[in-house]
Amino acid sequence: MTHEPIGKPNIVLIMTDQQRADFFASEGFPVDAMPRVEALGRKGTRFSRAYTPMPTCTPARTSMMTGRFPKATRVKQNWSPRDFVVYDRDLPQVLREAGYTVNLAGKNHSYLAPEDFDYFSGDYSHTNGPKDRASAEEVAFDQWLVDLDHTVAKEPTPFPVERELCARIVDDAMDCVDNNGEKPFFLWLSLPEPHNPYQAPEPYFSMFSPDDMPERVGSRETTLARGGHWQWLAELFEEKRPGYDADWRRYRAVYAGMIRMLDDQIARFLDHLDEKGIADDTLVIFVSDHGDFAGDHGLQRKGVGLPECLVRVPMMIAGPGVKTQLNATDFVSLVDLFPTLCEMIGADIPAGVQGRSLWPMLTGGDYPAREFESIYSELGIGDLPYDPGETPELHFPYEGLTIDELNAVTQSGNRKMVRKGDFKLNFDVMGNASLHDLSKDPGELANLYDDPGHADVKADMLATLLSWSIRTEDSLPRARYVAKPAPHGWYWRDDKHEGTSR
Repeated sequence: MTHEPIGKPNIVLIMTDQQRADFFASEGFPVDAMPRVEALGRKGTRFSRAYTPMPTCTPARTSMMTGRFPKATRVKQNWSPRDFVVYDRDLPQVLREAGYTVNLAGKNHSYLAPEDFDYFSGDYSHTNGPKDRASAEEVAFDQWLVDLDHTVAKEPTPFPVERELCARIVDDAMDCVDNNGEKPFFLWLSLPEPHNPYQAPEPYFSMFSPDDMPERVGSRETTLARGGHWQWLAELFEEKRPGYDADWRRYRAVYAGMIRMLDDQIARFLDHLDEKGIADDTLVIFVSDHGDFAGDHGLQRKGVGLPECLVRVPMMIAGPGVKTQLNATDFVSLVDLFPTLCEMIGADIPAGVQGRSLWPMLTGGDYPAREFESIYSELGIGDLPYDPGETPELHFPYEGLTIDELNAVTQSGNRKMVRKGDFKLNFDVMGNASLHDLSKDPGELANLYDDPGHADVKADMLATLLSWSIRTEDSLPRARYVAKPAPHGWYWRDDKHEGTSR
């Protein structure tokens, strides 16, 4: 079946920040937090095994835009990515060369700069929008967000939804579409929520009852028992927010309310595409950069380890040429989006791209099953792990009330994970390892690594992790000799290897 390029439709990449993959009714979540986005997924392809290359904002976003894992981009923390990012050509460059305008509405938090975009709606963070065009009420709202200090609000937000960052960003996105001109456009619609601070106005704050929130996996006690970085992060939160974990169900309910608020704003934007008459000629991608503990393991936010609640992300793709399907088998990643879009528009995949094109998969073409039978993710800034209680050296001072859960302690050393079938393997720089059967142990609490009954699975997972570690070695920079590229970014092909097509 063909998977030829389909021309140059508009492309909208909707990205939320720190949104878990399982807070969807279609995933078994007990409340319907994202009905419009769910409907988008039913119109196209929805992946239930999509993963971030690193559960940290800037590294994940950089990998998405370059199609390269953090070990190759060299962007492994949130600070100063533009100073040292490594790639040949990125998504904005390829799209602009193909005749697209390249636009950003919302949160950037990547190596890209305003001058890299044709439309840049201003600097949005988790606590403020652009100051140069903020109304008095928006300034007051932004200050209210700052004063929340990234915690969970106890009362509804005392400002209307129109002042929320997501609503202001959608306003910008519609302005971008209205003033784009005749060229096809790429729009990165990047929404800061449901990242902390956790807040929402009515009706969203009270839309979902804490009593309706599902049970969590792990607890503060199981996290303290793990020791190491896990214990340190739990103790840090308790020190700064005494008793914070007692109200985890309300935290989840507010988080779910924020997701519903996002859904309504995304619906407003999608309706605008309909009103403009361009929805049928627009490819829409919905993803998040990484997940959130949301009470699992007695923790909030992110910062330690590679648990499923942080590394598995929502991914839905709908639009021209895309098959309607639920893909619950293949493992895919944010790094796969760049080569997918290259093939969609008929552009060559640049040198050094490590992602794999999903375009044949999206359009009903043949593809090797082995290529997508596993996925890899990573975390860490390198060198030795710090021990809890040590004071790490900083290159610049960091002061303030905010808890920095992405600190040098929780991010020190290196750790990797691989998923394959129902199993997951974690391995770190000191040789600490864990093996989990997620079909029976979704909280990753029962370590099967030394279980004799799982020796064969352990050997296979170690070999898979080793294969990914070798595969993601960087082929840049180019020198005299040029490496042999993999068509579609696939290493396994039916005509050369033992993979089988779906």
